[in-house]
Amino acid sequence: MTTTHERAATYGEVFASREFRVLFGSFTLLVAGDQVKMLALAALVYARTGSPGLSAAAYMLGFLPYVVGGTFLLSLADRIRPRTLMIAGELVRVATCLLLAFTGLPVWAMLALVLVTGLFSPVFMAARTALLPDLLPGDAFVLARSVLSMTAAGAQIGGLAVGGGILAAMGPAGALAVTAGLSAVAALVLRAGLPDLPARGAGEGGAVRETLRVNRSLLADPRVRGLLLAQWLPVSFVAGAEAMFIPYLGGTAGIALAAASLGMAAGNLAVGRFASPPARERLALPLAALSGVPLLGFALQPGFAWAALLALLATIGSASYQLGLQRGFVAAVPEPVRGQAFGLATAGMMTGQAAGAALVGLAAELTAPHLAIVLAGAVTVGCSLALHRSLRPASPAPA
Repeated sequence: MTTTHERAATYGEVFASREFRVLFGSFTLLVAGDQVKMLALAALVYARTGSPGLSAAAYMLGFLPYVVGGTFLLSLADRIRPRTLMIAGELVRVATCLLLAFTGLPVWAMLALVLVTGLFSPVFMAARTALLPDLLPGDAFVLARSVLSMTAAGAQIGGLAVGGGILAAMGPAGALAVTAGLSAVAALVLRAGLPDLPARGAGEGGAVRETLRVNRSLLADPRVRGLLLAQWLPVSFVAGAEAMFIPYLGGTAGIALAAASLGMAAGNLAVGRFASPPARERLALPLAALSGVPLLGFALQPGFAWAALLALLATIGSASYQLGLQRGFVAAVPEPVRGQAFGLATAGMMTGQAAGAALVGLAAELTAPHLAIVLAGAVTVGCSLALHRSLRPASPAPA
């Protein structure tokens, strides 16, 4: 719980931490590298099969394991030392990329390899996120989260651009080899730059059983459940609306999608840097609800320029409202299962965004793309208002 006199941290203070700089650098390599890896895999599958459908499936395959891994394996994030787990994640990526590039695996085996190794991606990501409050306590943790959110948006775009250039210059195998090399460097940086902190909890029984048990206990806690739903639902329908930009705008959809990424970065920067800690918590509800309002403007069937502006305004709110929930979420979850709690939040967001895109796509099939975007905006506002208790700051405990 913040107080009205608590001083906001600064980005300079966050980057003054050597350990955070290590996490930041390795995270940038991770996100960009994953984009390059999935682009190269899609190109490799298309070159082998000539099938656009299989190529698209290969690109999306990297996101699917979050559903399974988030459901059955997340307890590992608290049972293994965080530095060890993050290094393991980088080495798994090295091995995966080299196997894809140089072993001549059949297409089914390549897809199976990506799927199986990807099951552990939410575990590796959870270990990284849960380490932040240990390295940067208080408000600095919230700013660190905003930095990683901005980095994710920027690295995804940069990874696509750089990946396209590497593919053109070196082919799919060369691009995969480059990704493997970057992951190996990241593993060395993590080994040299992070403290070897102990695991948070020993767990009870097998990893799958423990993950299911802790997931049930987290979702059974009204405060934690509300904060999870608040992190999942509003942003899922904004993401679902973004999925309709291509059928709505056609060849100019890239401008709106770039504007959406810019809005994510701008919202995180503005609210993270210029709002005080109590103000961020008070802004969570209005920002979440307001993120759906610009999408209602698609009822007027705007052209690409106005559509890009509406996309930017929507993602400013959908990205920044979550900053006001971070301190409360850390306080609400038991410290021994913090890694699993953060992993569940991330897995739920990725699953929710995929489900949001599917639901908005179904609405577009029944109506029209611009009307589906409007519906997504209305649902975003409705979800936010329904979750008002979780999106508001928790009341201080009585003296």
